[in-house]
Amino acid sequence: MASVLITGCSSGIGFATALTLGRAGHAVYATMRNPERAPGLFEIAAKEKLRVVIVALDVDSDDSVADAISAIRAQAGFIDVLVNNAGIERIGSIEELPIEAFRAVMETNYFGCLRCIRACLPEMRQRSSGCIINVTSVAGRIAVAPMAPYTASKFALEALSEALAQEVKPFNIRVAIVEPGIIDTPMSRRIEEPAESRYPQSRRLGGMFAAALENPAPPSFVADKILEIIESGTWQLRHPAGPDAQAFLGWRASMTDEEWVNWGALDDKAWYERVQADFGLDARPKKAPRTVGA
Repeated sequence: MASVLITGCSSGIGFATALTLGRAGHAVYATMRNPERAPGLFEIAAKEKLRVVIVALDVDSDDSVADAISAIRAQAGFIDVLVNNAGIERIGSIEELPIEAFRAVMETNYFGCLRCIRACLPEMRQRSSGCIINVTSVAGRIAVAPMAPYTASKFALEALSEALAQEVKPFNIRVAIVEPGIIDTPMSRRIEEPAESRYPQSRRLGGMFAAALENPAPPSFVADKILEIIESGTWQLRHPAGPDAQAFLGWRASMTDEEWVNWGALDDKAWYERVQADFGLDARPKKAPRTVGA
């Protein structure tokens, strides 16, 4: 059984992954910025007698990452698997979002992963053993408005993962990218709330998420994929996760760049018709838009 560090375990995919790996017998160090936010994870792990230890770790802080990993090593001896899952989103047009929103998302989703990788990698390299799993998104390969801050961070993490895989394979360290589609998480539920904007894409994307979440895909889809990667020993780099992930990726791959831009620039009527025709989703918003920044 492996010793596994997972970031971002307070809810959603991280929460589900900690339980899935714990139930499979792995020693799980479930980290999050504020452990008091997730008493449910502690309670379930204690009730089921799982090997799940909750550790405070803020991926935005060099000191927090160093202290948490030092404490985990003191207890576990070493870390076999790092699962970089912690992530945030900011939704809005490039013109309207403050520059701080872009910085915040990149700090957590890209530099946060990089901090954890750099902290775990020397020991993995010395032991000639290890696995690094980076949770990106289909948005790591599909740039869609108004998700510029989020998708830019996930594109960056995909590129980092490709380069990392080349560097560490000679040291018998596996790198895997997990690309969820629309999964029923608190983050996805926030995106489904349409935002007020000068640009139509914000309300349209919110409507698309709301339609997809009418038949929600639980985080267990992603947790099961992560477990499969750990236990199979696969060297496959990319792993779409969830019932719609491969369909989204194939949809984008079927278009030229110019066709993709034209799709995103359609007027509302044509855009909604395309989404319904291609995916069977009625993305027309059913909720009033909220104010930008709310």
